[in-house]
Amino acid sequence: MNKKIKNIVAGLTILLIFLLVSVNLHGEIKLTGIFYDHMVLQQQTIAPIWGKASPDKIVRLTTSWDNKSYKVRSASNGNWKLKVKTPKAGGPYEINISDGTNLKLSDVLIGEVWICSGQSNMQMPMKGFRNQPVAGSNDAIATATNPSIRLCTVKRNSGSKPIEDIIGNWMECVPENVAEFSAAAWYFGQMIQKTLGVPVGLICAHRGGTRIEPWISSKGLKAFNWVKLPDPEQEKGITSQTPTVLFNGMINPLVGFAIRGVLWYQGESNKEEPEQYAKLMPGLIQDWRTEWAIGDFPFYFVQIAPFGYKNDGINSAFLREAQLKASTAIPNTGMACLLDAGEKVYIHPSNKKIVGERLAYLALVNTYNIKGVEFSGPVLKEMNVKGNIVNLTFDHANNGLTTFGKELENFKVAGEDKRFYPAKALLTVTGISLSSPEVVNPVAVRYAFEDFVNGDLYNTEGLPASSFRTDNWEK
Repeated sequence: MNKKIKNIVAGLTILLIFLLVSVNLHGEIKLTGIFYDHMVLQQQTIAPIWGKASPDKIVRLTTSWDNKSYKVRSASNGNWKLKVKTPKAGGPYEINISDGTNLKLSDVLIGEVWICSGQSNMQMPMKGFRNQPVAGSNDAIATATNPSIRLCTVKRNSGSKPIEDIIGNWMECVPENVAEFSAAAWYFGQMIQKTLGVPVGLICAHRGGTRIEPWISSKGLKAFNWVKLPDPEQEKGITSQTPTVLFNGMINPLVGFAIRGVLWYQGESNKEEPEQYAKLMPGLIQDWRTEWAIGDFPFYFVQIAPFGYKNDGINSAFLREAQLKASTAIPNTGMACLLDAGEKVYIHPSNKKIVGERLAYLALVNTYNIKGVEFSGPVLKEMNVKGNIVNLTFDHANNGLTTFGKELENFKVAGEDKRFYPAKALLTVTGISLSSPEVVNPVAVRYAFEDFVNGDLYNTEGLPASSFRTDNWEK
């Protein structure tokens, strides 16, 4: 190599080093993974937007809906956060951000944003799982195009300590994207968007087969002394069932993003510990509300459907009971009942449309104040015993009860010996009357309190009653 070539190589090396140092010193401005083109921001609120920039730099942000500008200085580690005022639902809009380097978010809608989380029944995509279909999915997918619905699925991640960023971009609501998206969440979003006439953003963060403990923060889990937290400095041995790790990897990066509320569909993996779940479920709700620090936002969840569990474990009706109790344990929550939707051999019920719709009824009535709509099936109000006859009355049955032509086959009564016998059940003007020739002096009633049943009690609006019992016996 002659001297001239050596000088050229040396010069290029120096230039490359200079460019690398320059890039390092003047890092490109970035947004946290939830902020992408096509996203939806919650309407009529103060919405945080955050990301990374060069250290100690002025970050400027301008919103096209009002041409208002905001600015903040990035921290020594480059972190920055701004809060912008959002208008009534509408769009599309643009958001321009700069720290000297420009960044633009396009096709941003303003509307209603819901986080949808849980295990495999929330994860189940519109196209279904292998050999496990979603009923009516092909038609739903074919007709799914809706420019006012946007979809975001958070990539699976976990960690023994909180993670700041996620992988998951916003997608438009077209057939190929809907086919891969949560069926329960999509049916919810479709009804909300159609009824309210505003854009809807759905953010899914789910993982199949998971218990509830991994979805609660380490702070939230400290209230439950039977839960063992992982060492935050130790990643070895961490699985998706380790307490707090899914909160750290998939929920913590979302904390602060402006939302209307949360949808939750989980419980099968905790069916053996109903007493603990009755405490953990309200604990998760309170934990997420504490983390977001925006008040008691709506939190609606799905009761697990009946299923033919093939083991000698605790009857899953006790877990359904725990979920029913959780629905009234803290304010601004509600439960969608699926007692009529279970499939004995499939733990993933195919009728995801009623899941989304029943969640939507809860939101439309309790969050959006839509009148004339019922959001709950019959709930036991009172039990009276006269001789060998038990009379039951129900809330959420203003127009009465119905079986839609089926026999009431799921009621049982027991005397003081705690032995339950099938009861003859009749609809009355005020509720239901029960009797059994084997029980002369009834003291307790159970309805559909088995692993697998086909619910047969509804209000006239077509919403099913949950399984319930009037006793507190262990079995």
